[in-house]
Amino acid sequence: MSWAKLKIRRKSAEQIDKMAASGQILASVFMEVRGMVEPGITTGEIDSRLETMIRDAGCTPSFKGYHGFPASACISVNEEVVHGIPGDRTLEEGDIVGIDIGLIKDGWHADSAETLPVGEVTGEAARLLEVTEESLWRAIGAIAPGRRLSVIGTAVETLAREEDFSVVETLVGHGIGQQMHEDPQVPNYRCFSMPDPVMDEGLVIAIEPMINVGTKRVVTLADGWTVVTADRKLSAHYEHTVAVTADGASVLTERPRRSVREAQ
Repeated sequence: MSWAKLKIRRKSAEQIDKMAASGQILASVFMEVRGMVEPGITTGEIDSRLETMIRDAGCTPSFKGYHGFPASACISVNEEVVHGIPGDRTLEEGDIVGIDIGLIKDGWHADSAETLPVGEVTGEAARLLEVTEESLWRAIGAIAPGRRLSVIGTAVETLAREEDFSVVETLVGHGIGQQMHEDPQVPNYRCFSMPDPVMDEGLVIAIEPMINVGTKRVVTLADGWTVVTADRKLSAHYEHTVAVTADGASVLTERPRRSVREAQ
């Protein structure tokens, strides 16, 4: 299928610079959030603090009010894959918590996520976090003008399978720009049922692997938002907003990586 039929909105160098400005504010928010995640804090407290940071930076939270979502971040604990609603839940030692945040600066979106350990976590949980983040970076490393979009999902799924984990298939990444969700959809697995366009300069996408310890199957809870693993085993989620350039990938939400061991 052609780019035209997909309605892919290529960005100019100037527009990518504006998205990079959004992305770097979001990166700074994540650097602060990392220091908040510890036993005893509630997910609602994290959300309130990061919303203040976003607004103080002159930006708007992308998620708040989006199709009725009530918070500025999706905060998902343990078996919750994505779209967890912040509230009174208190983080406990050994939890893992996925934090997904979007913001808008000067009309341009940035979207990113990472999953953090709460204190000391099990070896299995630590490995899940390391593999999921590494799968994101392998996907980013596969990007180059002229390559098919499917190299992203292939990179993610190959690593997950090597580590005996599964990849969520019913939730995917997406194009991003002046809208939070644009064409194309970006699967995290080898997918033959979606268009597989050639990546060209100016494409900006949010790549977001979601990897599970057990089954790939997920279900949505009665709140209409929170997606959990069907077997209630752990899940992790990492995401970056990435632009395709002549030299490959430019990670617009990039920040220093932190190993699970450093975080504990």
